[in-house]
Amino acid sequence: MSTDYPSPPQIDPSPFAFGIVCARFNESLTQSLLDRVLEILQEQGKPSELVIERVPGSHEVPAGLSLLADSGRFSCLIGLGVVIKGATSHHHLVAESAGNAIQSLVVQHRLPIINGIVVTDDLNSAEERITGTLDRGREFAHAALEMARLRQKWT
Repeated sequence: MSTDYPSPPQIDPSPFAFGIVCARFNESLTQSLLDRVLEILQEQGKPSELVIERVPGSHEVPAGLSLLADSGRFSCLIGLGVVIKGATSHHHLVAESAGNAIQSLVVQHRLPIINGIVVTDDLNSAEERITGTLDRGREFAHAALEMARLRQKWT
């Protein structure tokens, strides 16, 4: 696990439109993740557009992202979810299939999409990454800002 987070550049979000698809499963954690992403995205101003869609779980995040990508309205999309290991290895299936689907959407739509699905082996690790010192929501938001700026530069 990397904890060497680079210093993010200051980026004005006002020229960019962001779409966020957030899972409801593990709701208190996904809401905290979403809240942190929104806080960072709006820290330097307001994006030109900000759309938030909720889906049942992390497995449905790519379908929601695909619908938003089809609209052609967004500078960058963010998919958020939390997958925690249970009694079986089902969490690996969900995380891997969602990650592969998100990457396919990136290539298909030529659109930056941040994979903000946090996958952990236990609740404590999830909390550390979302509401603790690791702050993955911050990372996802800064990555979205940088990628939106890069897309603007090259399209």
